[in-house]
Amino acid sequence: MDTRASTRPSEPRAFITRERVGVALLFLMNGFMVGAWAPKIPEFASRLGVSESALGLMILTFGLGSIVMMPVAGSQIARFGSSRVSKVAAVLLTPTLLLLTFVGSVWTGAVAIFLFGGLLGAMDVAMNANAVSVEKHMRRSIMSSCHAFWSLGGLIGSSTGGFLIDHIGVSAHAILVTIAAVLMIAACWRLVLHDAPHPDDEAHAAGRRLPRSALPWLIGIMALFCMIPEGAILDWGALYMRNELAATVTLSGLAYAAFSLTMATMRFAGDLIRDRFGAVMTLRVCAVIAILGLLLIGFAENTPMAIAGFALAGIGISNIVPICFSAAGNLPGMAAGVGLSVVTTMGYSGILVAPSGIGFIAEHTGLAAIFAGLSLLIVVALFLSPLAKHADNAHH
Repeated sequence: MDTRASTRPSEPRAFITRERVGVALLFLMNGFMVGAWAPKIPEFASRLGVSESALGLMILTFGLGSIVMMPVAGSQIARFGSSRVSKVAAVLLTPTLLLLTFVGSVWTGAVAIFLFGGLLGAMDVAMNANAVSVEKHMRRSIMSSCHAFWSLGGLIGSSTGGFLIDHIGVSAHAILVTIAAVLMIAACWRLVLHDAPHPDDEAHAAGRRLPRSALPWLIGIMALFCMIPEGAILDWGALYMRNELAATVTLSGLAYAAFSLTMATMRFAGDLIRDRFGAVMTLRVCAVIAILGLLLIGFAENTPMAIAGFALAGIGISNIVPICFSAAGNLPGMAAGVGLSVVTTMGYSGILVAPSGIGFIAEHTGLAAIFAGLSLLIVVALFLSPLAKHADNAHH
């Protein structure tokens, strides 16, 4: 279905529309739920009496939930449209944090965490597909800023979570987060762009099959190879600073803070940059900056040099994944949700699965070699950069 028909010719490139606000609120709510969960993990583990290794399995269950539900969401988007799937997933996701707060056994905990991960993943695919529809509707890039709102939601959820749990308790925090999520869903409900697929649409007809075209899988490799370094920085950055560069606890924390700050800032700027220079050029410049950042981390001789590397890596990685998602949602002859479900599943598996493998390798090589070596993954993304041209299809 051609969504451009509904764009008024008099304002073909408006900067902010109700549809853009609607999808940004979906990203904010999803990120907020993830962020609110992070400070709850220690209490969750102690309540269920699980060891660190068992908690690791629980967190893997969260990842498995996402990986199972993302392709399911993709097929449902092809059938019902991204707006309906986004809303249903958001509504079902809202009570899951309460569920995680009140479960009393390991098995019910595992079910709750699988549902939480699964619904977050399903909503993720649907809201990214909706962002692609809004890009077509507005004929301008918005994907990077949507991902910036997700980061902002995560920051709000995680930064307030610990404070609220300390001051008002675990249950009250979960109730407050749930109310906030309900308010965000209510605010965006009528704003989200309705994009039900046309019954005669060729992409709709093929929508519930896994794509045979190599394109979504190659774009998925780009997303995967950019999200593995992101997961490595999240899980291993502070440890690398402390153990191998003898940084203080405060300076160690600055590693991820520098990465997050530059990433969020560049994501808010990314859409304007992409509209000005095109997706392929933007991705190539970002990839080169990311490679330099990762090499700087790996070869750092002191903490300021490493922090500069983390900041550079944030600038570089910031807009590669949003461009990959835009490209996946605009592949010719394919429903947005189907291409996106492949790319999001492959990409997020990089954050969910790779960090444990990195820990195993790091025991033998040290983390400095890991960070330097991860730059090779971005080199592969650089070689695949011509595929980013599909992200510009939204404007035509």
